[in-house]
Amino acid sequence: MSRFEYAPAPESRAIVDIKSSYGLFINGQFTDATDGKPFKTISPASEEVLAEVSEAGPADVDKAVRAARKAFEKVWGPMAGRDRAKYLFRIARLIQERARELAVLESLDNGKPIRESRDVDIPLVAAHFFYYAGWADKLEYAGVGDDPQPWGVAGQVIPWNFPMLMLAWKIAPALAAGNTVVLKPAETTPLTALAFAEICQQADLPPGVVNIVTGAGRTGQALVEHPDVNKVAFTGSTAVGRAIAKSVAGTDKAVTLELGGKAANIVFEDAPIDQTIEGIVNGIFFNQGHVCCAGSRLLVQESVYDEVLARLKRRMGTLRVGDPLDKNTDIGAINSAAQLAKIRELSQVGEDEGAERWSPECELPPQGYWFPPTVFTGVSQAHRIAREEIFGPVLSVLTFRTPQEAVEKANNTPFGLSAGIWTDKGSRILWMANQLRAGVVWANTFNRFDPTSPFGGYKESGYGREGGRHGLEAYLAH
Repeated sequence: MSRFEYAPAPESRAIVDIKSSYGLFINGQFTDATDGKPFKTISPASEEVLAEVSEAGPADVDKAVRAARKAFEKVWGPMAGRDRAKYLFRIARLIQERARELAVLESLDNGKPIRESRDVDIPLVAAHFFYYAGWADKLEYAGVGDDPQPWGVAGQVIPWNFPMLMLAWKIAPALAAGNTVVLKPAETTPLTALAFAEICQQADLPPGVVNIVTGAGRTGQALVEHPDVNKVAFTGSTAVGRAIAKSVAGTDKAVTLELGGKAANIVFEDAPIDQTIEGIVNGIFFNQGHVCCAGSRLLVQESVYDEVLARLKRRMGTLRVGDPLDKNTDIGAINSAAQLAKIRELSQVGEDEGAERWSPECELPPQGYWFPPTVFTGVSQAHRIAREEIFGPVLSVLTFRTPQEAVEKANNTPFGLSAGIWTDKGSRILWMANQLRAGVVWANTFNRFDPTSPFGGYKESGYGREGGRHGLEAYLAH
């Protein structure tokens, strides 16, 4: 299969109006930080500075939490569910109206292909707000009692891999349940969260209901440890999740943690091969592999190993790496220099430990942070690349003979976020799904998300669920 040559099809940047500097969004207004140092957010595809962003210090976080507390007690908490729903519906419609702008902004700040931000991320963001708007006046049917109550002020910290989507996963159920929010986006991808603050203003959301504080680890720590935060929600690395769990231990704060993963994508000999190859590619190369539930371990039944590997390499040869704003691009830029260094380090470790590395021929742009789609064969369960989360476009391939062996290898990980099963037999899908220690199990598909379906993990992948009724339950006291 040769790669078709396409003329560039860039999405216009003109639809996005990026300000030179941004303040914090507190109590319905943008305001300057009082005790933080401003930082720059850059485009990972070009390394150009996009904007200067305020860093929130402890005093700023305290101001935001106090605004959220006042809004909760005076306005949002007492408000009828049907009225909260109107605001959520309004926000959802505004997201749809500004979808193209938000998609371009996401791709600029994050590095992901415009095709993904336009067709996956932003539509799912709107869908989550629509879905939870429908729940706002039906909380007594959420399964947590006849008169469920919100926790109060939710402190939320989100990662850089899906900035806008993670915001929706956190904010939509929190507001539907009657909580107010202080959210900290990742320091490398703050721009869509700040655009969402503008949407809150457009929707006439009461001041203090949503507050956005930008900054790095110090800001997040101040938020998580603030004594007037009732509920903590975090998505990110397992190491930071452990630190958060320790910091809130002994307090009465409710906590949900959605952490790392090392998902097994399991291919049986009777799997529909063409569909499976697309699922493997989507499982690991979607969003440059910057996905906590990425299918980064491919387990292939020995009888079809050669065919699967040959077809996979041929398909990888057609992937286009390049400008995230080009509609033809399949794999965009790595989000930061630090993440690129980690991917390079672990890939080198894979080679040093004896695995065989292969990447298709592809010309990487001279400027920005890039890594080619990569597959490792000859991988054992002892290799670090089979045990540690790389969080990049790197796939480790292992083999198995029997379903029982596949289960043992898939479960041989400290993580338990997701898994994929590829087979023609429904009974095998059900048996495998029951054996796998993973929060989400996909059958003959991968990376399929829906606002009505809960998502979360076992073991070091965290606890609690987001999405669906279960995601709403996390924001209700019971």
